[in-house]
Amino acid sequence: MSNPTPTLERSRWSTQMSLDEVGRPLREVTFCVVDLETTGGSAQAGSMITEIGAVKVRGGEVLGEFQTLVNPRASIPSFIAVLTGISDSMVAQAPTIDLALPSFLEFARGSVLVAHNAPFDVGFLRHFAGQLDLVWPRFEVVDTARLARRVVTRDETPNCKLSSLARLFNATTVPNHRALSDARATVDVLHGLFARLGNLGVHTLEDLSDITAKVAPAQRRKRHLAAHLPNAPGVYLFKDASDRVLYVGTSKDLRTRVRSYFTKSETRSRIGEMIAVAHSVEGIVCASALEASVRELRLIAAHKPPYNKRSKYPEKARWLKLTNEPWPRLSLVNAVREDGGDYLGPFRSRRAAEVVARALHETFLLRQCTQRLPQQPKATPCVLAELSQCLSPCDGSASSVAYAEAVRGARQAFIGSPSVVLDTARARLDRLAAQQRFEEATRQRDRASLFVTAASRTQRLAGVVTCAELVAARREPGIGWVVHVVRRGRLSAAGVIPPGAEAQTYVASLRASAETVISSSAPAASAEETERILTWLETPGTRVVHVEGEWSYPINSAIRIAAAGAIECLRNPATVPPQAHVE
Repeated sequence: MSNPTPTLERSRWSTQMSLDEVGRPLREVTFCVVDLETTGGSAQAGSMITEIGAVKVRGGEVLGEFQTLVNPRASIPSFIAVLTGISDSMVAQAPTIDLALPSFLEFARGSVLVAHNAPFDVGFLRHFAGQLDLVWPRFEVVDTARLARRVVTRDETPNCKLSSLARLFNATTVPNHRALSDARATVDVLHGLFARLGNLGVHTLEDLSDITAKVAPAQRRKRHLAAHLPNAPGVYLFKDASDRVLYVGTSKDLRTRVRSYFTKSETRSRIGEMIAVAHSVEGIVCASALEASVRELRLIAAHKPPYNKRSKYPEKARWLKLTNEPWPRLSLVNAVREDGGDYLGPFRSRRAAEVVARALHETFLLRQCTQRLPQQPKATPCVLAELSQCLSPCDGSASSVAYAEAVRGARQAFIGSPSVVLDTARARLDRLAAQQRFEEATRQRDRASLFVTAASRTQRLAGVVTCAELVAARREPGIGWVVHVVRRGRLSAAGVIPPGAEAQTYVASLRASAETVISSSAPAASAEETERILTWLETPGTRVVHVEGEWSYPINSAIRIAAAGAIECLRNPATVPPQAHVE
C-alpha cells in the first residue's frame, strides 16, 4: 500500500507534528483556581455549599476573580460557623446554589480547574450540577495537594495542607477558611510548585498530568520512546533490545497513543510487563485509519507478538469444504485452494465448523466417510446408512442423480439461500419441542443459527473477493477524500487526495502504484482483513469509484436471514424478510 504523493502527505503531517510536539505550555494555559466552604464533608450526605471563591490566572497574571456566598437553605452548624466565620445571617440574602453554580461555571468555562484537595471541591460542584441538570463542562483538573506530594519533602514541611504550603512558598494571602482568600493562597502555591516542576522538565499541561499520575518511575522514564513519533495515524510496534516485536497497535495519533502507555491511563498488567522490557518503538504512518487497521493485522500475523492476544494466528481458521469428486462430501480444511471445491467459512474454531457440518448432514444426508469413492462404488455401508442418516453411495444404493441433487442443495446453501437448512431445523425443533426434549431442541436451534452466521460471512466475503479491483472513496473529517484500492478482498493501496489535485488523475495514479494481486478464486487476504474493508465500504458516505467484476450478494442470501436474526426466523417464519425482486 502506498500513496503516489508521499512528499505531500509527509509535509502535511509534519506541520501537524511541529505544532503538537510542544504540548500546551503551562504559561499559555488558563487556570481557574477554586475553593469552597461547605456545611459538611459530603454532598451525598446532605452537606451544602455556603461560599464559592475562584481566581482565574494565566502566565502568572490574574485575569479575574469570582466570589459569592450561597444560601444553603438550612442552618449552618455552629462549629462550621466558628471555623469559617460564615453565619446564617450572612447567607440569608445570598443566592441559592441553583443561581450561584451556573454563574461559576460560566466564569470557569474554557479553563483548567485547580483546587487544593480537588476531589472534595470538584466533587461538590459536580454533585450539584447533576442535581440541577446542568451540563458539566469536561474540565481538566489539577490538584495542588497531590502535586505537592510529588515535589515537596517532609524536611520542608510536615504536611501538604494549604496553610503549610502557603508558608513554604511565602504566599501573599494567608488562608483563613474563606473561599476567595483560600483560592488566592492556592494560586501562590500553584506558582511555587510550577517553579520547582520546571527544574524537573515539566513545562506543559501534558507533562503536569504525567507527573501527578501514579506511575512507576521505571515506566515514566520510558516516555522518551514516544518523542520521535508524529501526531499522525498509523501503526506502532514496541520492540525489545534484540529488535523482537513485543506488541503491535494502531492509533489515529501515534505520539499521543504511545505516550499514554507511560501514564496512569495504562493499567493492564501484561502491558506493564511489556513496557518493562521495551527498548524502542517504531511508528509507521498510514494514509487512513483503514490502512492502519489492515497493517496492524498483517504485522501481528507476521510477528506473532507475545503481548497481542488477538489476530495472531489467522492460519488457524477452519473451513468446511464441499469436495470436488465423484461423490462429494464435507471436509474440514485449513485453507481455501483452487481445487474446484466449494468453501464455507472461515470458522474461528474447529468445534464451530463441526457443529455447522452436523446441521448440513442432517439436511442433505451427504456421506460422512473420508475415503475416496470410485464412480461405481461397491463397499460395505456404515452404521449411518443403516440409521438412514446417509444416502449411502458406498454400496451403490444411492443413485448418482439423487446424490447430485443433495450436493446441489448443499452448494446452494453455501452460496445462496439457507432456507432448506432452516426448514429442516424448524421441523426438527417442532418435533423435539412436542416431545419436551428441550435441550436437544436448543442444540438444534444453535446449529442452524451458527450455520446462517457462517453462510452470511461466506457470502459477504465472496461478494468483494470476486472483484478483481474495487476503488472507493469517502470524505473523512479533518483529512479530506480518502481513497482505497481493493483487489480480491485485499487492501492494495490507500491515499488522500491532496488539496487542489485533480481527483481522477490522483485515483489513476494510486491504481497504477497499487500492490499487484494475481487473479485467483482463493482469497488474497485474511478474512479479518476483508471484513474490515467491508465495514469501511458499507459505511454511509462511501462512494464506489471503479469496479472490475461484480460486487453483489445473492437475492435470497443468508445475509438477509442473519440481518433479521436467525433464531427469530426459526421461531417465527413470518419474520423472514421478503424476497428481493429484480426487474
